Amino acid sequence: MKQWIIKNLSGGKVLLLFVLANIVLAVMLMITIPKTMAYANGMELLDVMPTGYSADYIRALFEALGQEGRAVYLYNQIPIDMFYPFLFGLSYCLITGYFLNKLGKINTGLFYLCFLPIMAGLADYMENITIISMLYSYPELNQFSAAAANIFTITKSAISTVYFCTLMIIMVVFAFKKRTISS
Repeated sequence: MKQWIIKNLSGGKVLLLFVLANIVLAVMLMITIPKTMAYANGMELLDVMPTGYSADYIRALFEALGQEGRAVYLYNQIPIDMFYPFLFGLSYCLITGYFLNKLGKINTGLFYLCFLPIMAGLADYMENITIISMLYSYPELNQFSAAAANIFTITKSAISTVYFCTLMIIMVVFAFKKRTISS
């Protein structure tokens, strides 16, 4: 895996994947999430609740969405969100590798930071799978699925937060080093 990452650290590839990931994110934020939330009577979708939710919240949300809103969630929002974790994980893995390589740190233990966005993407997939399962089984709500979805949402959010803080530090170090060299 390390060799594949190193082989794909060209600026063009990294930029292309970054743009693709953020186009998908923009589609979700501007189109599919608002479209789904229009049915939810002001309630937030599970995907966008970083601190989690309870089984009672899931039940209330699915009830508020109604049959049509649940279908929009299942057949519009979730399919788009099945592309995003892959693009997020891959693009941000390579972005991290790109900056670590520029800092001469790609062959150190810092390399493993490249896996944070992949881990967040995997948690996002697990979140999506549990949401799909709950939408299919509604009005039945399996307590295990509800708890698992909550854990995956919190895990995705926590890893993403750690990742973006880490990326900010890496970029500050990169900018400082670049400025010091050019001075």
